[in-house]
Amino acid sequence: MLAATVRVTRDLDAAEEAVQDAYVQALTRWGRDGVPAKPGAWLTTVARRSALNNLRRQRTLREKLPLLIVDAAEPAAAVETLALRDDAPISDDRLRLICTCCHPALSREAQVALTLRLVCGVSTPDIAHAFLVAEPTMAARITRAKKKIASARIPYAVPAAAELPARVDAVLMVVHLLYATGHTAHSGENLVRDELTGRALDLARLLPALLPSEPETDGLLALLLVHQARRATRTDADGRLLRLEEQDRSRWDPGLIAEADRLVVGALRAGPPGRFTLQAAIAALHAQAPSYAETDWPQILTLYDELLRRWPSPVVALNRAVAVAMVDGPAAALAEVVALEADGRLAGYRYLPATKADLLSRLGRHAEAADAYRAALALSDNAAEQEFLQDRLSRTLPS
Repeated sequence: MLAATVRVTRDLDAAEEAVQDAYVQALTRWGRDGVPAKPGAWLTTVARRSALNNLRRQRTLREKLPLLIVDAAEPAAAVETLALRDDAPISDDRLRLICTCCHPALSREAQVALTLRLVCGVSTPDIAHAFLVAEPTMAARITRAKKKIASARIPYAVPAAAELPARVDAVLMVVHLLYATGHTAHSGENLVRDELTGRALDLARLLPALLPSEPETDGLLALLLVHQARRATRTDADGRLLRLEEQDRSRWDPGLIAEADRLVVGALRAGPPGRFTLQAAIAALHAQAPSYAETDWPQILTLYDELLRRWPSPVVALNRAVAVAMVDGPAAALAEVVALEADGRLAGYRYLPATKADLLSRLGRHAEAADAYRAALALSDNAAEQEFLQDRLSRTLPS
């Protein structure tokens, strides 16, 4: 809806207001007249018409307050005709908005944050959590990014083929973070938010067609497919979080795993692997192992070493520590986790104290493990994760 409405308004804030107005009208009219046969199309049409009405009322300001500029040669009537077409391809509008938000004139963090907020509908608190920053900080970044689009007169259009490579990494990061936000929800009762993971998969399947010469698009799609393949086994019938070693592998989707494997092999053959292809290769090794005990941990550690070299992220280093524990033992892994804790970049990241607690527990240092589990609990707002951490804490405490 937002992407289609921006085509009319050329102004992100005005488009958001028009979309919100459409929802308000729906609350009143649908309650009175019933839900229409195509509610999405109804909302989009009402939002765009609302935007056009606002533009007519503010015609004198139209040239002074543009935020997203279309071709100046395009007459206003042509814009209005296009805006009211119900058969306009929504996927094209969405891609235009993604490419606009991921313009190189913006910082990488601003590109990703703005796209997650406007194109993907992720809330500002969830985006802040993904970037490990405070919510007001993230809100300010998004506002500055909108203003930069206005001042730089960034066009609302899919860029030429030669311009796409400069935006590939940001677009891939957006889709990955969108899936991650839905894969393990930061807050709420449910572990997974299917509407976000589904949206991310749709975009991930669209990208290889848009960027056929970029193997990382296949790597990202493979990574998401492996995660999706085991989605049904991540919790039990009561919604309790299950660790990888507890999951029923017979219920994993073999079709998605096989598709992911083909994509990974193709991406690896295309040249030096990028970070998403390496992550997909790691996930594929997990998925193809007959059991948790039979996982090829040395190969996974080798892949993490390469991933950390290509993408020196503290989150990657933390995930690598889990593989270190399986290859060299929990003491070696704990030393790396303690170093990451001292580094400070993962302050507020709930998986750091959770990982530390598990390692301490395996070493028999139960009092320290209990403290670490409490620290992880204090950082989690998701009910399924809280229940899991509370259970682990209870098992650590003396009976």
